[in-house]
Amino acid sequence: QVQLKESGGGLVQAGGSLRLSCAASGLTFRTYTMAWFRQAPGKEREFVAAFRPNNSNPVYSGSVKGRFTASRDNARNTLYLQMTSLEPEDTAVYYCAASTGLILSSLTNEAKYLYWGQGTQVTVSS
Repeated sequence: QVQLKESGGGLVQAGGSLRLSCAASGLTFRTYTMAWFRQAPGKEREFVAAFRPNNSNPVYSGSVKGRFTASRDNARNTLYLQMTSLEPEDTAVYYCAASTGLILSSLTNEAKYLYWGQGTQVTVSS
């Protein structure tokens, strides 16, 4: 079955950096749209970044653009999220998600994603 496993979360001070990884198995990774979402305490889950299968430029939410960089390694079946200039507002559980057949306008819609990881906690202290 499809499994997505996030890692790399932790506690970091404001202004610091973290790199998240999402290891995928049970799917043909290179054919899937891969995305990062996050959910802060008391808030709804929100889109962070997504990569379509053709490795075109990733799409980012406005709140992370310029600070976060998503990348994918199709040979390793792994999705990454390099986070820099972290702010306390970035504190959340970060989830990896996968789906197929998504058009550009659907990338930010969590309901369109078929598979989810269990998440990794990122805490940014002020």
